[in-house]
Amino acid sequence: MTDEPRVRLRDVTLADADLLDEWASDPREKGGFSDFGEEPQPTPRDALARGPLRNDRNGVLIVERIEDGAPLGTVGWHRVNYGPPPHSDAWNFGIDIRPEFRGQGYGTEAQRLVARWLFDNTDLNRVEASTDVENVAEQRALEKAGFVREGIQRGAQFRAGAYHDLITYARIRTDPD
Repeated sequence: MTDEPRVRLRDVTLADADLLDEWASDPREKGGFSDFGEEPQPTPRDALARGPLRNDRNGVLIVERIEDGAPLGTVGWHRVNYGPPPHSDAWNFGIDIRPEFRGQGYGTEAQRLVARWLFDNTDLNRVEASTDVENVAEQRALEKAGFVREGIQRGAQFRAGAYHDLITYARIRTDPD
């Protein structure tokens, strides 16, 4: 991977709504590690008209290729709680790179960027992601992005009609970038 950044993260705009709806209904997205058996929901245009799709509980950004401005996918996050004080909260994120852009290192860069973005724009100490134990490509991408493998959450995710084990990865604010 080159030292020059190839992707950036940007806010979702109202102009992106049709594209996001198209991605959500793409038959290539059925099955695999994203098969939760749910029908895609339309992008909330009313929320987008009011501003970006992010707040103090969750958010979504577009992963965009710098070279030509092509949207490659999305990263989304939500706040999770590990104890009573708010400083025990963490960010849990997920990424969805379009099939035609996978395997080219864009996801690794985007995951590094979302961790940096969350640390720079919030005061939480932890950013984490989980992936299926069989999703070896995503495990490699998280490790290349500086995330540390922490352990297995047995039977944590119900997907495609069965429970699946997940591997948790995390970065904390003091980890090297």
